[in-house]
Amino acid sequence: MAPITPGRYAKLHQHQPEFFMSNKHTWTSTKHGAVQGLNKIVIKGKKFFDSTTGNEFYIKGVAYQPETGEPDPLNRDPLADPVGCARDAPLLKELGANVIRVYQTLWSNNHDECMKTFSKNGIYVMLDVATPAISINRQTPYWTTDLFDGFRKKIDAFAGYDNVLGFIIGNEVANDKETTPSAAFVKAATRDVKAYLSFNKMDYPVGYASNDDQDIRDQLKTYFNCGDDDSARVDFYGLNLYSWCKSTDTLQTSGYDKVVAEYQSYSVPLLLTEYGCNTYKPRAFGEAKALYSSSMTDVFSGGFMYMYTQEENDYGIVQVSYGQSKVTKLEEFDNLKSVLTGASPQGVKMSSYSFSGSPEKCPSVGSTWKVDSAKVPPTPSTECCNCMLDSLYCKVDGNLDNGVDPQKYQSIISTICAKIDCSPIEYDTSKSSYGQFQFCTLQDRMSWALNQYYLANKKSSSSCGYDIVKGVVSASVSVSDDSVCAAKKNDVGTASNNSNAPQQSPSCSETRFSSLTFNTNVCFAVFLSVLLFVF
Repeated sequence: MAPITPGRYAKLHQHQPEFFMSNKHTWTSTKHGAVQGLNKIVIKGKKFFDSTTGNEFYIKGVAYQPETGEPDPLNRDPLADPVGCARDAPLLKELGANVIRVYQTLWSNNHDECMKTFSKNGIYVMLDVATPAISINRQTPYWTTDLFDGFRKKIDAFAGYDNVLGFIIGNEVANDKETTPSAAFVKAATRDVKAYLSFNKMDYPVGYASNDDQDIRDQLKTYFNCGDDDSARVDFYGLNLYSWCKSTDTLQTSGYDKVVAEYQSYSVPLLLTEYGCNTYKPRAFGEAKALYSSSMTDVFSGGFMYMYTQEENDYGIVQVSYGQSKVTKLEEFDNLKSVLTGASPQGVKMSSYSFSGSPEKCPSVGSTWKVDSAKVPPTPSTECCNCMLDSLYCKVDGNLDNGVDPQKYQSIISTICAKIDCSPIEYDTSKSSYGQFQFCTLQDRMSWALNQYYLANKKSSSSCGYDIVKGVVSASVSVSDDSVCAAKKNDVGTASNNSNAPQQSPSCSETRFSSLTFNTNVCFAVFLSVLLFVF
């Protein structure tokens, strides 16, 4: 089917164990008391389940990214607006929503009030990890040490809250046949974020939200759920689908029937990470009725209507402004409310559910797919990059100017590398070829290129620099052979140093039996303290 291309937010910006179970059900923030958390949602096979009741869990979701009145448009974060969250959480509950998808948040902000407010209203949060400033660029993709650091900070900022449902590693990154190399780096990010979560004993699913480009949708579907390494496969897969537009559309006329058939045997949970074509207004949300009907619930686990607030792209169902309590319901609010509150999908019990599906067969390199699946880009290593820098005679002087478009610097590297061999900082996804330093930051790669240019010009002082980039020369280096850098540890075990992460505080009275854990040491300590106080 031909995809609809709306002007939605996503267009303006750019693991599968038996089941997931986290022991982080309750949290105590640094400013608030302990909160009895929502039941942990887990994955078994290709379905979500409530870990306490064992009931299948269907996402009745809404995309949540209020922008009007945002005081810092370059660093949007609706979960740092307590007034807005207190305004919206009861309305989302009234709407019948149980999950919101939040595209952009800032890890350095405090999110305690908003997360607590949504939790009290029974609403889970699905978070996109990337932001416009910290994301894999589809045109010149890399998975670098600084990106991984930013992703770890985002994970740590939210991992302690009881109502985090999962993380979306990327949204429509590869969106046509020319940008498919970016998929390799998104898959590497998936693997490394999952490894970081596992290393820190945090169990949250990591998924991907894909567009419906007819040239590459089949390859994307298979690539993110293929290979022998389950840590590099997504835990759930999402489709941003906008083909159901008319109020008279059906499963057949919208092409939804073909999508359902195509994913019938897909081995991880499937979501509509965006739906809500607005070509014809007001929207009746017939696709939502279908989504929670028996026609689709065996294949899909729900989805997210795009979107909650009315913005310039005209997808909203309410009118609000950042930091203000006033809200105006628009006509489509009641239309969606009627659908979501009236939907009662009949699921299965986790205890009686079994699924024997298997991963997909990886796609082959071809005219519309430029990624060899044999190898995923390596995990970034800051220690390796620092080691490499210690081997250079010529480096960037100071820091690259943040006011200059990074593409300008990348263009300078490409110009230098047209004259010399730069394979250690380059890659070719179609051949699974990844240089040992290609995961280093843009500045580190620039320093490496400058050094090679400097050496190629017999250490001429005038050659330590290129175009707008100035270099500085060192008389000696501490690493004489950069091949030793490959043995340095990667960044999976490196803390993010995020001081704003919510603090865990397990207690005897709040230990959740659904988490299959019981902190006897803490409980004994509490019991002993009481005895000492009494006697």
